[in-house]
Amino acid sequence: MPDFIYKGKVYYNPVQFVMEMIGGTWKAPILWRLRNEVKRYGELRKDIPHISDKMLTTQLRQLEADGLISRKVYAVVPPKTEYALTMKGKRLMVIIEQIREYGLELIDEEKKNNEIK
Repeated sequence: MPDFIYKGKVYYNPVQFVMEMIGGTWKAPILWRLRNEVKRYGELRKDIPHISDKMLTTQLRQLEADGLISRKVYAVVPPKTEYALTMKGKRLMVIIEQIREYGLELIDEEKKNNEIK
C-alpha cells in the first residue's frame, strides 16, 4: 500500500490509520456509549467515570473532526448539545465490538491464570 497522508501525518498501512483514529483511553468508550442512542455532553460525562471535562471535550472534537460522530447544538438557554454516531462511526462499531469481545476473553484468561498460580 502506498503511503497515505491524513491531516499532515503519514500512515504506512490501514491498520495504523484506524488504530490512531480510535486509539487512546477515551475514544472507544465514548463511541461505545453512542452506539445505540444520541447523548448530551452531561450524559456522557456522567456515564464515563474518571474522564475530565477537558479530555471529554478534546476527544469529542477529535471524533467529530474524523467524521465518526456528529454534534448538534440547540439554541436554547442553557445551551443543549447532542452527540450521535455518523454512518462512518456506526460502521466502526462492528470492529469495536470485536475488539471488546476479544478484550473480555483475554481478561477472563488472565483471571483464570492468576487463580491457578
